[in-house]
Amino acid sequence: MLPLRRNRNFLLLQSGQVLSTIGSESCALAYPLLVLAVTHSPAQAGIVGFSRVLPWALFGLVAGLVVDRVPRKRLMIVCDTGRMLAAASIVVALALGSLTFPQIALVAFVEGTLFVFFNIAEIGAMRSVVPTQQLPAAYAGEQVRYSAVSIAAPPVGGALYGLGRSVPFAGNALAVVFSVASLLGIRSRFEEEREADDAPVREQLAEGLRWLWARPFIRNCALLFMWNNPVFAAFTLVVVVVGRRQGLTSTELGLLLAGLGVASMLGSFAAPALGRLLSMRTIVLGSMWLQVPLALFLLWPSVYVLLAANVPVMLFMPTVNAAVIGYRVALVPDRLTGRVNSVARSLALCAMPLGPLAAGFLLASFSARATVGAMAAFSVVLAAIATANRAIRNAPSLSEIDELSSAPASPAAAG
Repeated sequence: MLPLRRNRNFLLLQSGQVLSTIGSESCALAYPLLVLAVTHSPAQAGIVGFSRVLPWALFGLVAGLVVDRVPRKRLMIVCDTGRMLAAASIVVALALGSLTFPQIALVAFVEGTLFVFFNIAEIGAMRSVVPTQQLPAAYAGEQVRYSAVSIAAPPVGGALYGLGRSVPFAGNALAVVFSVASLLGIRSRFEEEREADDAPVREQLAEGLRWLWARPFIRNCALLFMWNNPVFAAFTLVVVVVGRRQGLTSTELGLLLAGLGVASMLGSFAAPALGRLLSMRTIVLGSMWLQVPLALFLLWPSVYVLLAANVPVMLFMPTVNAAVIGYRVALVPDRLTGRVNSVARSLALCAMPLGPLAAGFLLASFSARATVGAMAAFSVVLAAIATANRAIRNAPSLSEIDELSSAPASPAAAG
């Protein structure tokens, strides 16, 4: 079997996304900085964060259906083109002196919507360029990419914003061009040959939901992450607001957030080994309980303590993503890949918009200590629920993936 490091299509897919994701994640810091500069309102910064992740709740299921019906590579190129134009519109508006808060929120919403469709298609693309038994390792490698981006993007975004409010968004538009070039360079298709499916749209969506719902571990992971992810979504906004109140510049904030990226990178390199050493149950529960140290901010309300308390989560999260996503993608039939993964992502991310929205209004109405205290208390409750969950206690083993890939094809699959 060809090693991943020699798989040309896998390397192209990953390398093309590096610059694109750096551009996008640089804007993740630039958005709240821009809104705070224009409106001086943490609540409105939270609304923009809400707008950027709301599309997962609105379009996640539809994206899965579309991904299973149209050529995935073509869809990804169209989404990238739209993201480039959305970022460029902010550059133009700033140059003309006509930028408004509604436009920022709208651009964030459009960019988030196109990312939903792109991300669901990319999951199917990964399955098409990597053999089944290599999927956990491939997703561990993808976590390395995300970690590298999380190191580079915050300081890049902060430094670019320091050069000018429009510069991060211009960089984002340019970075997407590299993503399109890498997609055009991949020769293979991003889907298997498909038979026409004349079933009603509602029935096609329901098929993906039934497949996921019939597997308790995958279902419960999605439901647990649904309530866990708002805390993650709120974190960057809380750091930006607390850091600004404590006198940090945009460049300093970017460098601090890059420290979390270093932790994520180290965790990415450790993910394959941890995936072999730890049970799936330990991996999932660890991701829940490691958020509780946020409560240290109540004792010492410094932005540095807030960031340090998040380091254990960032170290461990690549292992969680590689194990859970790799397991799910390996099990699902190709024809259902888009729908099943969109259902899982939609469940896991549908509550995420509430994170920055709630954090923005809490920061505007109460102290940062009260806001972080609410986040920590919520994390404790969720971790306790996960610990008591039967499906998590009886979590499967990653060895099932090897058994699946070595099993003979059934007559139906062969036909």
